[in-house]
Amino acid sequence: MFVVSERWSNTYPDAMVGMLVARGAANVVEHPELERRKRMLEGALTARFADTDDIKAAPAIQAYVSYYKRYEKTYHLVQQLKTLVVKQRPLPTVSGLVDVMFMAEMKNLLLTAGHDLTTVVPPIILDTGTGNESYTKLNQELQITKEDDMMVVDGVGILSTVIHGPDYRSRITPETRDALYVVYAPAGIAREEVLRHLGDIRESIMVFSRSVEVEPARLLSAREIEEVDV
Repeated sequence: MFVVSERWSNTYPDAMVGMLVARGAANVVEHPELERRKRMLEGALTARFADTDDIKAAPAIQAYVSYYKRYEKTYHLVQQLKTLVVKQRPLPTVSGLVDVMFMAEMKNLLLTAGHDLTTVVPPIILDTGTGNESYTKLNQELQITKEDDMMVVDGVGILSTVIHGPDYRSRITPETRDALYVVYAPAGIAREEVLRHLGDIRESIMVFSRSVEVEPARLLSAREIEEVDV
């Protein structure tokens, strides 16, 4: 079901991508305990980044900034985090399966895409763009890929890219019960950080859906595809 292309392996020998599959989740709109955890996270982040200069100094942020700089882009999580800690804008409430992803992104600063697994057609391939592919983004605009940008594709087309984000076709909706989470980790992000991030997503889903079945995480790299319990 999971494949790493030779092109990706040659381009990113020191990077990895983590994937987590959750099946049968009760995708609530809102849950009291999840909301409580959001408030705690907001407080922790506000304290951690009381000096906003510490945001860009964070090692994880630096790894993404280095990646984005090649495309003359800025890592969008930096602005989202500043909005949270400076403007005190609360974490959004969309649905359980979306909220846990955004919470983990803010906590760990790792870029993550979420997909409705029932819309995904195997195999799931980790690849790089050639600059000729196109897909429809979440805002329903057509997007051309960037050359060498990391991307994940399935049997139909692109699911997400680093620079331009996830597609519209496989978006998580209120009706989603089976989800695929993809965390992109360029060089500079450690294996343990990716596993901890996926573990946070798993734990948060179980807050509102005890019956969810979460598969072992997959770590895709140039060397191997590894399954690890989180």
